[in-house]
Amino acid sequence: MTPPAGLPVTVVVATRNRWPDLARSLPRHEAPVVVVDNASDDGSADRVAARFPDVRLSRLPANHGAVARNLGVLLAETPYVAFADDDSWWAPGALARAAEHFERYPRLALLAARMVVEPGHRDDPVSALMRESPLGREADLPGPSVLGFLACGAVVRRSAFLDAGGFDDVVFFRGEEERLALDLAALGWGLAYDDDLQAHHEPSVQRDTGGADALSARNDVLTAVMRRPWPVVARTVRDVARRGPAGRAGVAQAVPRVPRALRHRRRLPAHVESARCRLDGPPVPGPRLTPGAAGTRPA
Repeated sequence: MTPPAGLPVTVVVATRNRWPDLARSLPRHEAPVVVVDNASDDGSADRVAARFPDVRLSRLPANHGAVARNLGVLLAETPYVAFADDDSWWAPGALARAAEHFERYPRLALLAARMVVEPGHRDDPVSALMRESPLGREADLPGPSVLGFLACGAVVRRSAFLDAGGFDDVVFFRGEEERLALDLAALGWGLAYDDDLQAHHEPSVQRDTGGADALSARNDVLTAVMRRPWPVVARTVRDVARRGPAGRAGVAQAVPRVPRALRHRRRLPAHVESARCRLDGPPVPGPRLTPGAAGTRPA
């Protein structure tokens, strides 16, 4: 894991109890790495320290979910930061390509990559959604505009990420990308997809999917409360509740977090709300799709 000389990108990995995945993914990164450990109790942090002494390791005393990435960004000493999960990594040359885009396009805040699922080298369905984004392509961005992303396949301009407040502890985890994307756009930054920028994801066998649909539903409601007009919030609650038991559970789980969401409430500028509305569409059959990458992403 020898970073190319002068590569202005740091990879930030937030992890919890995933040592086998880290052991496979960390050697693949072509940039300095910051690992933020979310209070693992399986010895992951000690093993990272012992096996990967070049990795900058930060140990959190409690699980902070997606907010742990914020600390990683603060610790990064480069102008650009690439996120990765403990079970994902960036393709050779991808981060150098991303850095070139950021340097060429000064309004670019976030670059979303094509996510390839392993084994099998299959495109994640979200890649097609971003590639075909209905938001079109702006002249000062390197690809189709998006209003969302998958965190493990995104590179950010560090200063823009910090200006937008990073990830928040209202949603905590799962679907945490949308509010950040909206806030970046509200600040005038651009978000784009690059089909030639590639990241790989090999889903961990330690993945805990219990309650994931309810958690996604909860966070759809909370994100709407924080940023969308009240009629949209009401429609979101209605639509989420119609998803069945998981949706109703998500609405119930959102209720105790609503006061915190209200403290963070800030309406989007009209042009961003208009763009976001363009991404809303009729229900899609099959696996539920929620606002995310180009507007929708598999939950």
